[in-house]
Amino acid sequence: MSSYGLYLIGFVVLIAGLAYGAHLVGVSQTWIVVGAVILLGIGLISGVARARRPDTPPSTAAPAVERIVERER
Repeated sequence: MSSYGLYLIGFVVLIAGLAYGAHLVGVSQTWIVVGAVILLGIGLISGVARARRPDTPPSTAAPAVERIVERER
């Protein structure tokens, strides 16, 4: 399983625990759902940000292109 999938599973377990705790305290079901949706959105955004591969900087890509051009000459 990918790290993104594990991250989302962990975040869903966290949300479920917080929702259950809020239910035990007596928070309205409407606010529990609103909080869970907000936390799920935050989890998706942060999971994508962590799983995204960094772009290669232009300075490291240029020498490789120059070597290919030199081979063709």
